[in-house]
Amino acid sequence: MLRSVLQLLILALSYGALALGGVPGLRMNRATISLVSAALLIALGAIDLPSAWQAIDPQTIVFLLSMMILNAYLGFSGFFQIAMVTIVRFSGSPLGLLIFLTVATGMLSAVFLNDTLALVTTPLTLRITHALGLNPVPYLLAIAGATNIGSVATLSGNPQNILVGSFSNLRYLQFTQVMVPVAVLGLGLQVVWLWWLYPEVRSRQSCTLATLQPAQVQKGLLHKTLIVSGLMFLAFLLGFPLAESSLLAAAALLVTRRLKPERVLAQVDWSLLVLFAGLFILTRCIQNFDLLATLRPWVNQPLPLVVLTTLLSNLISNVPTVLLLAQFIPKGADQLWYLLAATSTLAGNLTLFGAVANLITAEAAARSGQFSFWQHLRFGAPLTLLTLAIAYAWIVGQT
Repeated sequence: MLRSVLQLLILALSYGALALGGVPGLRMNRATISLVSAALLIALGAIDLPSAWQAIDPQTIVFLLSMMILNAYLGFSGFFQIAMVTIVRFSGSPLGLLIFLTVATGMLSAVFLNDTLALVTTPLTLRITHALGLNPVPYLLAIAGATNIGSVATLSGNPQNILVGSFSNLRYLQFTQVMVPVAVLGLGLQVVWLWWLYPEVRSRQSCTLATLQPAQVQKGLLHKTLIVSGLMFLAFLLGFPLAESSLLAAAALLVTRRLKPERVLAQVDWSLLVLFAGLFILTRCIQNFDLLATLRPWVNQPLPLVVLTTLLSNLISNVPTVLLLAQFIPKGADQLWYLLAATSTLAGNLTLFGAVANLITAEAAARSGQFSFWQHLRFGAPLTLLTLAIAYAWIVGQT
């Protein structure tokens, strides 16, 4: 009895700490919290070590690792810088810059992991706005919002979509056909909302970017990476397994004379992989206790699923939410899987702490002293509610 109470207490404290993002007084992040919690639960007998290992979904881990390696090569080759600098040079005005940053970030997030893209585009956006003498906040908000909204379009756009792809029977092209309209409408709505919130971005006065430094490109590496990436996404569209296809692409890129492997592997977010592994184990323990049985009726209905996913995504983050709720959704219930993916992603814009991309841009903007939780909430809360309404109406109407 005492052991069961301790196991339940650890689970409760674990998700509380995950919601906070750390443990007061200790230097722990979400990755270490999930790993320590898993270790304690194994020690207390909530799950044995072989079962804990089996709880970790290899498809998800391999897919995520492979996409990180691909993103690292794209970054080293100069691809992201080329894409952003090229589009910005054609923007022509503050309003054009807002539109092009939103569209470019959204499109790139649909193809590559959104958090990695936020890391790359945020410093570039700061340099651009500084060179033009513009307030960086609306443009940083555009980056943060677009990385979330754009990533909803594909199964490779963000970690929670990768989870959905691993757990459901949804195909890459099938998922994209349903989700692209949601992303497009959401990005358009974001532009209109920022136009309304920040009058200074409405200017169509021509501006020059003469002080913006050109992107540094490694042509050979860029060509190879683009070819491999193209073949990988062709495999996705043809219905080949996501994890195996991405792993083969990552392996092809790792065979190179241009980059030391240490530089590439240093770009892999190992903390995120550890977080995923720990969360898989925590989720299995919750399944063993059958703690969420009361949620089953909610999860099996579209509107309650959207409400519950939105709340949980902003309490404990979107990845743990998907792991907790996915156990209740049958593999053939496509509509529910679409709603889970869309809601867990779009809900990331609700608050500053709803998505890692928000925190990345907030940290950058904080250094200029112009960014706060309430500024993001004023932008993110209405945008989230409207994009969720669009997603719900479209998905329910189409599936």
